[in-house]
Amino acid sequence: MKTNKSNHSHEFVESYDGLIGFGWDRETDENSLVCYLQMFSDDHLLKTLVGRLSNEEIDEIQTMIHRLMKKHFTESEYHQFFLKDNHS
Repeated sequence: MKTNKSNHSHEFVESYDGLIGFGWDRETDENSLVCYLQMFSDDHLLKTLVGRLSNEEIDEIQTMIHRLMKKHFTESEYHQFFLKDNHS
């Protein structure tokens, strides 16, 4: 899969100034999750982490991400939001 790098963003974590924590309320949980995922996907963090993951851990992460997208996105949303293409 080839990605269109210019279409990806991580702006929320850069500007969010609210509480980052879980269990407070739904809005804080959602905002915290966005921050966690955007911080987690940092290039330097992932470059350090991925070489340390076992094959099973890589498979587990990939399986969870695909399961969530399949459950919550239509095919067109998958193409629009994840693949960043104009698939109809």
